[in-house]
Amino acid sequence: MAVAHILRQKGTSVFTVEPGDSVQTIVDMLARHRIGAVVVVDPFGGIAGIVSERDVVRAMVGDAAAVVTKTARDIMTAKVRTCTPNDSETELMLMMTESRIRHLPVIANGRVAGMVSIGDVVKLRIESMEAEADQMKTYIASAG
Repeated sequence: MAVAHILRQKGTSVFTVEPGDSVQTIVDMLARHRIGAVVVVDPFGGIAGIVSERDVVRAMVGDAAAVVTKTARDIMTAKVRTCTPNDSETELMLMMTESRIRHLPVIANGRVAGMVSIGDVVKLRIESMEAEADQMKTYIASAG
């Protein structure tokens, strides 16, 4: 349950935009909140897509100045990979690596319940390794 652990530590806030919101609005939100992606929600609160920093950069190809006049709908990734609170660290790493993505919206009870980034997964992995090292030191000290 790595995802549930991550959400307990970082919280469940998810920044969202609507399909018609401008890329300028999205870029301002990414910078203001120091985040790498926003979820695009449909009128019913479901996931319509995701816009990451990479999506913004890809949309700049050919005419970078025009990108800020586009909308979330124009540049979003519509096929969104998601995870659940019960997914493990290994499952997260596999999904992110195979799909070459850095953000996974968390879905619980059919709703967006948080967002997990590759940074969150790396932090969790480091914590796990430190805990294992501490256990090993304790074991060695008690055995000696």
